[in-house]
Amino acid sequence: MHLFEKSGKCLVMGILNATPDSFSDGGRFDSLSCAVDHAAKMVDEGADVLDIGGESTRPGADPVSADEELERVIPVIEKLCEQFKLPISIDTSKAVVMREAVAAGATMINDVYGLRGEDSLQAAAELGVPVCLMHMLGEPRSMQLAPVYEDIVADVLSFFQHRVGACSAAGIEQEKIILDPGFGFGKTLEHNLQLLRNLSKFVEMGFPVLVGMSRKSMIGQVLDRPVDDRVHGGLALALLARQQGASMIRTHDVAPTVDALRILEAV
Repeated sequence: MHLFEKSGKCLVMGILNATPDSFSDGGRFDSLSCAVDHAAKMVDEGADVLDIGGESTRPGADPVSADEELERVIPVIEKLCEQFKLPISIDTSKAVVMREAVAAGATMINDVYGLRGEDSLQAAAELGVPVCLMHMLGEPRSMQLAPVYEDIVADVLSFFQHRVGACSAAGIEQEKIILDPGFGFGKTLEHNLQLLRNLSKFVEMGFPVLVGMSRKSMIGQVLDRPVDDRVHGGLALALLARQQGASMIRTHDVAPTVDALRILEAV
């Protein structure tokens, strides 16, 4: 089944970081049993998709080897596919991890580099699963040092036009492409706010738009709240994104996000 066949419903993607150093929940779910228990909780709360990541992409994060990333995510994906029927997304930029994750049961690729890594474009084309192309300026280790754009909205739109073209040339079907403006990835607070104000322009490109702002520093900067006290700000952002046409919300906080979106849809 295609991810977005649910009568126009905004899907909720639950975040599962099998990492020791993610910005919000690093080290909490890096054992198999803890990861599965947390996944079960998100499924019960109404998650439509689970996004499994084995390499932190927080600002300043160091890269990990493909072998280490595989050791973190493959057992989790295999176990989740045994227990649950909902789609599993692999959050990676490495072609070998994409291939192994899909072989283990993942049905979506979520790449913060927008398939710009070595062999990742070809891997995604061969695997034939939906792929989310995210915009990021630079790389996680340095992306927040001094991000500069000529025009943030125009620049990100141009990036997507080029990446969609590259995907098409590689043989990736357009109906399998999802776009993510990359809130917090090489952007200042004002950049993030400008992207959100203009999110409908990305929707107008004709692809589903995924938005991930859960617990991010933009909320902390506006509200002066620590990472674990940003749920309410995240819900406000999720609703604003949905009102502009976002098709999927990626979040750490599944239950309140599901509830908020249900109220919005009822209205």
